[in-house]
Amino acid sequence: MSQSFDPRALRSAFGAFATGVTVVTAMDENGKPLGFTANSFTSVSLDPPLLLACLARTSRNFEAMTKARGFAINILAETQKEISNTFARPSEDRFAQVEWKVGPFGAPVLAGTAAWFDCSLEQVIEAGDHVILLGRIEAFENSELNGLGYVRGSYFVPMLAGKAVSVASEGPICLSAVIERDGAILMVGEDTKSLPGCDLDGGEPLGALQEALEHLTGLPVSIGFLYSVYEDQKTQRQHIVYRAFVGEGAASGGAFIPLENLAAQSFDSSATADIVNRFSSESSLGNFGVYFGNETSGRIHSIARKA
Repeated sequence: MSQSFDPRALRSAFGAFATGVTVVTAMDENGKPLGFTANSFTSVSLDPPLLLACLARTSRNFEAMTKARGFAINILAETQKEISNTFARPSEDRFAQVEWKVGPFGAPVLAGTAAWFDCSLEQVIEAGDHVILLGRIEAFENSELNGLGYVRGSYFVPMLAGKAVSVASEGPICLSAVIERDGAILMVGEDTKSLPGCDLDGGEPLGALQEALEHLTGLPVSIGFLYSVYEDQKTQRQHIVYRAFVGEGAASGGAFIPLENLAAQSFDSSATADIVNRFSSESSLGNFGVYFGNETSGRIHSIARKA
């Protein structure tokens, strides 16, 4: 008997696995390029050289992809989040917005990627509401660029995540989170508001932060992507701030404050004020960044949310 699960809950659980981001491309029977964004890609074998990608039966590209003589896997570089969004959105001509060429075996390969693989279609394997496209690699190219990452519905850049890890060895660490739900941010404190979090006293940062947030809210918590890394020069403490997400229900600690009401609040520091004001502004644009610096100055690395 087949087990029945809530599809949204299962998708969310799958999303805990950090992946790279690819664009799968092919030529239809009329020689028109087609493609879609996918993170369901993996290598299969070195000898023979095989890889696979998964394709939903509901995809508008289903018939053309499964009948094509081959396809290409384009692993996007960490600077190519907009290309990912382009191929994830409905569009009459996605390829007009990117630079590409025909690969050695005939599938479209995109410029500036971390790597690409031009494949013949070895087999189409039935797999529930998807099919598995098994490809034999006919040609490939590796640029040595870092790939773009994706986890829990948001992009991340491995290079930036690595910086946060290195910070953990430079002194006392304060972990905190921007928790947004339904257009509001969870804050703690009465007259003076601060972000929920904890001090790191050894151990793994994400696990410690998740445990602290769940203890505070009484709700299940998942940690999202990195949002801010800064040093408080007065206290010599390193601060690492993540986005986080909580389950439904009333929080037992803290209170959700609507984004439009944040300007009227008093905060425990100018750094906290900067973080929540930046988050409010970025939320209205749907384009987030990762801040590196100190409590007064630094640089924001733009990391877009998947469209």
